[in-house]
Amino acid sequence: MKSYWKMFLGLMIFALFLAACAPTAAPTPESAAQVFTDGLGRSVQLTSTPQRIISLAPSNTEILFAVGAGAQVIARDDLSDTPAAAQALPSVGGFSGYNVEQMVALKPDLVLAAEINTPEQVKAMEDAGLTVYYLSNPTDFEGLYANLTLVGKLSGHESEAATLNESLKARVQAVTKAAAQAKETPSVFYELDSTDPAKPWTSGPGTFVDLIIRMAGGRNVGAELDAEWAQISQEALMVADPDYILMGDAMWGMTAEQVAARPGWDGLKAVQTQKVLPFDDNLVSRPGPRLVDGLEAMLKIFHPELVK
Repeated sequence: MKSYWKMFLGLMIFALFLAACAPTAAPTPESAAQVFTDGLGRSVQLTSTPQRIISLAPSNTEILFAVGAGAQVIARDDLSDTPAAAQALPSVGGFSGYNVEQMVALKPDLVLAAEINTPEQVKAMEDAGLTVYYLSNPTDFEGLYANLTLVGKLSGHESEAATLNESLKARVQAVTKAAAQAKETPSVFYELDSTDPAKPWTSGPGTFVDLIIRMAGGRNVGAELDAEWAQISQEALMVADPDYILMGDAMWGMTAEQVAARPGWDGLKAVQTQKVLPFDDNLVSRPGPRLVDGLEAMLKIFHPELVK
Protein backbone atom coordinates (compact mmCIF):
# COMPACT_ATOMS: atom_id res chain seq x y z
CA MET A 1 0.00 0.00 0.00
CA LYS A 2 2.82 2.37 0.92
CA SER A 3 4.57 1.73 -2.39
CA TYR A 4 1.30 2.52 -4.21
CA TRP A 5 0.99 5.92 -2.55
CA LYS A 6 4.66 6.67 -3.19
CA MET A 7 4.17 5.91 -6.88
CA PHE A 8 0.95 8.00 -6.99
CA LEU A 9 2.57 10.98 -5.31
CA GLY A 10 5.56 10.69 -7.60
CA LEU A 11 3.33 10.81 -10.69
CA MET A 12 1.42 13.82 -9.33
CA ILE A 13 4.63 15.75 -8.62
CA PHE A 14 5.92 14.93 -12.10
CA ALA A 15 2.65 16.11 -13.70
CA LEU A 16 2.76 19.38 -11.77
CA PHE A 17 6.35 19.90 -12.84
CA LEU A 18 5.45 19.45 -16.51
CA ALA A 19 2.53 21.85 -16.19
CA ALA A 20 4.74 24.50 -14.60
CA CYS A 21 7.35 24.17 -17.31
CA ALA A 22 4.91 24.24 -20.24
CA PRO A 23 5.06 27.61 -22.12
CA THR A 24 1.93 29.77 -22.04
CA ALA A 25 0.76 31.33 -25.30
CA ALA A 26 1.13 35.13 -25.29
CA PRO A 27 -1.90 37.03 -26.62
CA THR A 28 -1.36 38.05 -30.22
CA PRO A 29 -2.07 41.62 -31.34
CA GLU A 30 -5.02 40.26 -33.27
CA SER A 31 -6.59 38.65 -30.19
CA ALA A 32 -6.01 41.77 -28.09
CA ALA A 33 -7.17 44.21 -30.74
CA GLN A 34 -10.45 46.06 -30.67
CA VAL A 35 -12.03 47.35 -33.85
CA PHE A 36 -14.29 50.41 -33.80
CA THR A 37 -16.29 51.92 -36.65
CA ASP A 38 -16.03 55.71 -36.62
CA GLY A 39 -18.32 58.46 -37.90
CA LEU A 40 -16.86 58.23 -41.40
CA GLY A 41 -17.56 54.50 -41.57
CA ARG A 42 -13.86 53.67 -41.20
CA SER A 43 -12.66 50.64 -39.22
CA VAL A 44 -10.20 51.81 -36.56
CA GLN A 45 -8.17 49.11 -34.82
CA LEU A 46 -6.62 49.61 -31.40
CA THR A 47 -4.23 46.87 -30.25
CA SER A 48 -4.13 48.25 -26.72
CA THR A 49 -5.63 51.04 -24.62
CA PRO A 50 -4.26 54.36 -25.94
CA GLN A 51 -1.99 56.09 -23.46
CA ARG A 52 -1.05 59.01 -25.74
CA ILE A 53 -4.08 60.77 -27.22
CA ILE A 54 -4.26 63.92 -29.34
CA SER A 55 -7.63 65.72 -29.28
CA LEU A 56 -8.62 67.79 -32.31
CA ALA A 57 -11.79 69.45 -30.98
CA PRO A 58 -12.77 71.31 -27.79
CA SER A 59 -15.70 68.92 -27.27
CA ASN A 60 -13.40 65.90 -27.56
CA THR A 61 -11.00 67.41 -25.05
CA GLU A 62 -13.78 68.10 -22.57
CA ILE A 63 -15.14 64.57 -23.00
CA LEU A 64 -11.73 62.95 -22.49
CA PHE A 65 -11.11 64.85 -19.28
CA ALA A 66 -14.68 64.27 -18.07
CA VAL A 67 -14.41 60.47 -18.41
CA GLY A 68 -11.09 60.41 -16.57
CA ALA A 69 -8.70 60.20 -19.53
CA GLY A 70 -7.16 63.65 -19.08
CA ALA A 71 -3.77 62.25 -18.10
CA GLN A 72 -3.64 60.40 -21.44
CA VAL A 73 -4.13 63.55 -23.53
CA ILE A 74 -0.74 64.77 -24.80
CA ALA A 75 -1.83 67.52 -27.21
CA ARG A 76 -4.89 69.46 -28.33
CA ASP A 77 -6.27 71.79 -30.96
CA ASP A 78 -6.06 75.60 -30.72
CA LEU A 79 -9.59 76.05 -29.33
CA SER A 80 -9.44 73.49 -26.53
CA ASP A 81 -9.40 75.72 -23.43
CA THR A 82 -11.47 73.70 -20.97
CA PRO A 83 -10.64 72.34 -18.47
CA ALA A 84 -7.79 74.60 -17.43
CA ALA A 85 -5.36 71.66 -17.46
CA ALA A 86 -5.84 71.35 -21.22
CA GLN A 87 -4.37 74.80 -21.78
CA ALA A 88 -0.99 73.56 -20.58
CA LEU A 89 -0.84 70.99 -23.39
CA PRO A 90 0.86 71.76 -26.72
CA SER A 91 -1.42 72.71 -29.61
CA VAL A 92 -1.15 71.01 -32.99
CA GLY A 93 -3.25 73.54 -34.91
CA GLY A 94 -6.85 74.38 -35.68
CA PHE A 95 -8.97 76.07 -38.33
CA SER A 96 -5.89 77.35 -40.13
CA GLY A 97 -4.62 73.79 -40.45
CA TYR A 98 -2.90 71.08 -38.45
CA ASN A 99 0.79 70.36 -38.08
CA VAL A 100 0.80 66.69 -39.05
CA GLU A 101 4.57 66.45 -38.70
CA GLN A 102 4.31 67.65 -35.11
CA MET A 103 1.55 65.15 -34.47
CA VAL A 104 3.65 62.29 -35.82
CA ALA A 105 6.62 63.40 -33.70
CA LEU A 106 4.46 63.21 -30.58
CA LYS A 107 3.90 59.49 -31.28
CA PRO A 108 0.24 59.30 -30.29
CA ASP A 109 -1.60 55.99 -29.91
CA LEU A 110 -4.81 57.70 -31.02
CA VAL A 111 -5.91 60.96 -32.64
CA LEU A 112 -9.50 61.82 -31.74
CA ALA A 113 -11.02 63.93 -34.52
CA ALA A 114 -14.49 65.49 -34.77
CA GLU A 115 -16.84 67.06 -37.30
CA ILE A 116 -14.82 70.29 -37.35
CA ASN A 117 -12.15 68.16 -39.07
CA THR A 118 -12.68 67.44 -42.75
CA PRO A 119 -12.47 63.92 -44.19
CA GLU A 120 -9.50 65.16 -46.24
CA GLN A 121 -7.67 66.17 -43.06
CA VAL A 122 -8.41 62.80 -41.51
CA LYS A 123 -7.03 61.02 -44.59
CA ALA A 124 -3.85 63.12 -44.53
CA MET A 125 -3.28 62.14 -40.91
CA GLU A 126 -4.02 58.50 -41.67
CA ASP A 127 -1.62 58.59 -44.64
CA ALA A 128 1.05 59.88 -42.26
CA GLY A 129 0.66 56.70 -40.21
CA LEU A 130 -1.56 58.09 -37.45
CA THR A 131 -4.45 56.13 -35.95
CA VAL A 132 -7.43 58.49 -36.23
CA TYR A 133 -10.95 58.04 -34.88
CA TYR A 134 -13.58 60.48 -36.20
CA LEU A 135 -16.24 61.17 -33.55
CA SER A 136 -19.56 62.37 -35.03
CA ASN A 137 -21.51 65.14 -33.31
CA PRO A 138 -24.62 64.01 -31.42
CA THR A 139 -27.99 65.51 -32.31
CA ASP A 140 -29.63 64.92 -28.94
CA PHE A 141 -28.75 63.99 -25.38
CA GLU A 142 -29.02 60.25 -26.09
CA GLY A 143 -26.35 60.76 -28.73
CA LEU A 144 -24.24 62.64 -26.20
CA TYR A 145 -24.46 59.76 -23.73
CA ALA A 146 -23.49 57.33 -26.50
CA ASN A 147 -20.42 59.43 -27.38
CA LEU A 148 -19.33 59.53 -23.75
CA THR A 149 -19.69 55.75 -23.55
CA LEU A 150 -17.70 55.33 -26.76
CA VAL A 151 -14.84 57.61 -25.69
CA GLY A 152 -14.81 55.75 -22.37
CA LYS A 153 -14.29 52.50 -24.28
CA LEU A 154 -11.65 54.01 -26.56
CA SER A 155 -9.66 55.39 -23.63
CA GLY A 156 -10.15 52.55 -21.15
CA HIS A 157 -12.52 54.44 -18.85
CA GLU A 158 -15.84 52.67 -19.37
CA SER A 159 -16.86 52.68 -15.72
CA GLU A 160 -16.12 56.39 -15.30
CA ALA A 161 -18.12 57.16 -18.46
CA ALA A 162 -21.04 55.13 -17.13
CA THR A 163 -20.96 57.02 -13.83
CA LEU A 164 -20.80 60.35 -15.65
CA ASN A 165 -23.75 59.42 -17.86
CA GLU A 166 -25.81 58.43 -14.85
CA SER A 167 -25.16 61.82 -13.27
CA LEU A 168 -25.91 63.77 -16.47
CA LYS A 169 -29.14 61.87 -17.09
CA ALA A 170 -30.36 62.68 -13.58
CA ARG A 171 -29.64 66.39 -14.10
CA VAL A 172 -31.41 66.45 -17.48
CA GLN A 173 -34.41 64.69 -15.99
CA ALA A 174 -34.55 67.26 -13.18
CA VAL A 175 -34.62 70.12 -15.70
CA THR A 176 -37.30 68.59 -17.92
CA LYS A 177 -39.43 67.76 -14.87
CA ALA A 178 -39.18 71.35 -13.67
CA ALA A 179 -39.82 72.85 -17.13
CA ALA A 180 -42.98 70.77 -17.46
CA GLN A 181 -44.42 72.78 -14.57
CA ALA A 182 -43.89 76.12 -16.31
CA LYS A 183 -47.06 78.15 -16.84
CA GLU A 184 -45.61 80.14 -19.75
CA THR A 185 -43.33 79.45 -22.70
CA PRO A 186 -41.24 82.57 -23.39
CA SER A 187 -40.02 83.21 -26.92
CA VAL A 188 -36.24 83.37 -27.33
CA PHE A 189 -33.94 84.82 -29.96
CA TYR A 190 -30.46 83.32 -29.77
CA GLU A 191 -27.90 85.58 -31.47
CA LEU A 192 -24.79 84.03 -32.94
CA ASP A 193 -23.36 86.78 -35.11
CA SER A 194 -24.61 90.32 -35.65
CA THR A 195 -21.94 91.53 -38.05
CA ASP A 196 -24.94 92.57 -40.15
CA PRO A 197 -27.46 93.73 -37.51
CA ALA A 198 -30.18 93.89 -40.16
CA LYS A 199 -29.75 90.13 -40.70
CA PRO A 200 -28.19 88.54 -37.61
CA TRP A 201 -27.28 84.87 -37.60
CA THR A 202 -29.19 82.58 -35.30
CA SER A 203 -29.75 78.90 -34.57
CA GLY A 204 -32.55 77.23 -36.49
CA PRO A 205 -34.29 73.86 -36.14
CA GLY A 206 -32.34 70.68 -35.47
CA THR A 207 -29.55 72.26 -33.42
CA PHE A 208 -28.66 71.75 -29.78
CA VAL A 209 -29.49 75.42 -29.20
CA ASP A 210 -33.03 74.81 -30.45
CA LEU A 211 -33.33 71.58 -28.47
CA ILE A 212 -32.03 73.08 -25.23
CA ILE A 213 -34.26 76.15 -25.47
CA ARG A 214 -37.29 73.86 -25.85
CA MET A 215 -36.22 71.46 -23.09
CA ALA A 216 -35.67 74.41 -20.73
CA GLY A 217 -39.23 75.62 -21.31
CA GLY A 218 -38.71 78.22 -24.01
CA ARG A 219 -39.58 78.65 -27.70
CA ASN A 220 -36.84 79.33 -30.22
CA VAL A 221 -37.95 81.95 -32.76
CA GLY A 222 -35.26 80.59 -35.08
CA ALA A 223 -37.11 77.28 -35.28
CA GLU A 224 -39.25 78.80 -38.02
CA LEU A 225 -36.24 79.19 -40.33
CA ASP A 226 -35.30 76.68 -43.02
CA ALA A 227 -31.72 75.89 -41.96
CA GLU A 228 -29.84 74.90 -38.82
CA TRP A 229 -27.78 78.08 -39.00
CA ALA A 230 -29.46 80.97 -40.75
CA GLN A 231 -29.90 84.71 -40.92
CA ILE A 232 -33.18 86.25 -39.79
CA SER A 233 -34.36 89.57 -41.16
CA GLN A 234 -34.90 92.44 -38.77
CA GLU A 235 -38.49 92.62 -39.98
CA ALA A 236 -39.13 88.97 -39.07
CA LEU A 237 -37.50 89.53 -35.70
CA MET A 238 -39.77 92.50 -35.04
CA VAL A 239 -42.79 90.34 -35.80
CA ALA A 240 -41.52 87.58 -33.51
CA ASP A 241 -40.83 90.19 -30.79
CA PRO A 242 -38.99 87.76 -28.46
CA ASP A 243 -39.29 87.80 -24.69
CA TYR A 244 -35.57 87.10 -24.40
CA ILE A 245 -32.51 87.82 -26.50
CA LEU A 246 -29.59 85.59 -25.57
CA MET A 247 -26.25 86.82 -26.87
CA GLY A 248 -24.14 83.85 -27.82
CA ASP A 249 -21.86 86.44 -29.42
CA ALA A 250 -21.12 87.99 -26.02
CA MET A 251 -17.90 85.98 -26.13
CA TRP A 252 -16.88 88.27 -29.01
CA GLY A 253 -17.67 91.42 -27.04
CA MET A 254 -21.34 92.03 -27.86
CA THR A 255 -23.23 93.81 -25.05
CA ALA A 256 -26.86 94.52 -24.21
CA GLU A 257 -26.18 98.23 -24.69
CA GLN A 258 -24.95 97.64 -28.24
CA VAL A 259 -28.04 95.56 -29.03
CA ALA A 260 -30.36 98.29 -27.71
CA ALA A 261 -28.53 100.93 -29.76
CA ARG A 262 -29.26 99.22 -33.07
CA PRO A 263 -31.76 101.16 -35.21
CA GLY A 264 -35.26 99.90 -34.48
CA TRP A 265 -34.24 97.36 -31.86
CA ASP A 266 -35.40 99.59 -29.00
CA GLY A 267 -38.95 98.59 -29.92
CA LEU A 268 -38.36 94.93 -29.06
CA LYS A 269 -39.96 93.60 -25.90
CA ALA A 270 -36.71 91.96 -24.73
CA VAL A 271 -34.88 95.28 -24.98
CA GLN A 272 -37.61 97.20 -23.19
CA THR A 273 -37.78 94.68 -20.32
CA GLN A 274 -33.99 94.40 -20.11
CA LYS A 275 -33.98 90.74 -20.98
CA VAL A 276 -31.06 90.96 -23.39
CA LEU A 277 -28.58 88.66 -21.68
CA PRO A 278 -25.07 87.34 -22.37
CA PHE A 279 -24.85 83.57 -22.70
CA ASP A 280 -21.79 81.32 -22.78
CA ASP A 281 -22.09 79.89 -26.29
CA ASN A 282 -19.62 77.10 -25.46
CA LEU A 283 -22.32 75.55 -23.27
CA VAL A 284 -24.55 74.90 -26.29
CA SER A 285 -22.16 74.76 -29.25
CA ARG A 286 -19.66 72.21 -27.95
CA PRO A 287 -21.24 68.72 -28.05
CA GLY A 288 -19.79 67.55 -24.76
CA PRO A 289 -20.93 67.08 -21.16
CA ARG A 290 -21.27 70.83 -20.54
CA LEU A 291 -24.40 70.82 -22.71
CA VAL A 292 -26.16 69.88 -19.49
CA ASP A 293 -24.73 73.02 -17.88
CA GLY A 294 -26.25 75.00 -20.76
CA LEU A 295 -29.62 73.33 -20.22
CA GLU A 296 -29.60 74.18 -16.52
CA ALA A 297 -28.50 77.76 -17.25
CA MET A 298 -31.39 78.33 -19.65
CA LEU A 299 -33.94 76.93 -17.21
CA LYS A 300 -32.63 79.38 -14.62
CA ILE A 301 -33.08 82.26 -17.09
CA PHE A 302 -36.55 81.35 -18.37
CA HIS A 303 -38.06 79.93 -15.16
CA PRO A 304 -36.00 80.94 -12.14
CA GLU A 305 -38.94 80.17 -9.88
CA LEU A 306 -38.65 76.48 -10.82
CA VAL A 307 -34.97 76.18 -9.93
CA LYS A 308 -34.38 74.67 -6.51
